[in-house]
Amino acid sequence: MAPIRLRAPSAFEKGFAQIRDELDVPAAFPQVVLDAAEAAHLDESGRRDALDIPFVAIDPPGATDLDQAFAAERRGEGYRVFYAIADLGAFLEPGGVVDLEARTRGTTLYSPDIRTPLHPPVISEDRASLLAGTVKPALLWTIDLDSDGLPVDSSFERAMVRVREAIQYTTAQQRIDDNDDMLVLLKEIGILRQQQEAARGGVSLNLPSQEVTEHDGTYALKYDSSMPVENWNAQISLLTGIVAGNTMYNASVGILRTLPPTRKQDLRRLRRQAKALGVDWPDHIDYPDFVRSIKPENATTNAFLLQAARSFRGAGYLGFSGEKPDYAEHGAIASIYAHVTAPLRRLVDRFGNEILLSLYAGEEPPAWAVEALEELPSFMGRAKSKESALERSMVDFAEAMVLEPQIGSTFDGFVVDINEKRGRATVQLRDPAVVANVDPKGLELAQELQVTLKAVDTSKRTLDFDVVA
Repeated sequence: MAPIRLRAPSAFEKGFAQIRDELDVPAAFPQVVLDAAEAAHLDESGRRDALDIPFVAIDPPGATDLDQAFAAERRGEGYRVFYAIADLGAFLEPGGVVDLEARTRGTTLYSPDIRTPLHPPVISEDRASLLAGTVKPALLWTIDLDSDGLPVDSSFERAMVRVREAIQYTTAQQRIDDNDDMLVLLKEIGILRQQQEAARGGVSLNLPSQEVTEHDGTYALKYDSSMPVENWNAQISLLTGIVAGNTMYNASVGILRTLPPTRKQDLRRLRRQAKALGVDWPDHIDYPDFVRSIKPENATTNAFLLQAARSFRGAGYLGFSGEKPDYAEHGAIASIYAHVTAPLRRLVDRFGNEILLSLYAGEEPPAWAVEALEELPSFMGRAKSKESALERSMVDFAEAMVLEPQIGSTFDGFVVDINEKRGRATVQLRDPAVVANVDPKGLELAQELQVTLKAVDTSKRTLDFDVVA
């Protein structure tokens, strides 16, 4: 299931707090870390003055930890992309208490009711955040693209920037539809990068997100689809990560985000699930092209996209120094790639960025960053495991809360997977947006059926369904 966005029914808050306690999600920062963050001092010397670039930040509603801001201009037949990234390194002492606390956390964790930040809010939501109308230190990417959207040159440096405004995706989409000059460039570049992704054999999933809504004291689950501008904006981040990853790879030092190619058995399973769901997948269309064509329009396509997401297995981080790794690609992106665009929310990005600043300046990367390359994959692996467990538990709890009043009700669904070894069949309910596990005896893949909700345990976050004979 995708993460939920909750319109804050208070009845859920106790359950969310219990989940965080179970997973040892930190409730607060130690006072020594808060004091060090408060005392951090910014040195503005040696930075490029980039205050004339009209940056705009595009983020979800209510976001205050703004990592990126975008600007672009036409350059001959191509484009010049400016991408400002929050300069977290300007406020952290390597090996200091804020740095060490961040290494234990690894990533910002998002619950439906609160955010558990990677760094103290005075840094992540104020001094380093690229907030609208503020002058901030930033790491400035300048990436030149040709008329096909391929990078031909790049630079990376510390700068001072002014973010003109921060807008939500809905506002950005409306402005693009109204032909706003700057954001139309985001659309043009985003589409070109999507075409390059397709040419590489990359895969972008238009994943639905699961949402809990409240009406007159009752709750419902539904899927929410992304807008085109979200995908175009994501392409700028992917472009930056590809340029960054290749720069570190070519220099034989850095840290990459990797993912093995999709396994043949997973593709066979996914084809069976497409058939089960009634999603027409012609034999002559390969996996990347087909998945790219599916839109999250209804329960059937939503279910297929979520099953497709599970075909990506084995994502991790690869740190290296002194020689190039044997396997370095991210299978879904179909390119060498690095996480460098979200340093406020993800630990690994800061280390990659400091290495990249040195490489672009023609200098040796800082020893403290290189020395951390061996440990960073473990730090991030633990953080990602906790993040996944938190998201899964939150969704399970929301489903249990929503369905508890419906014990005894019958739901229509279809079998999307059968696992004989585990003794279960996976059934996608048509409404609400829930996946149920049932006894596989007598069931077949692609079978339509009805299931009855027999029991709900909100404390254990479990649902017990029976197949209707």
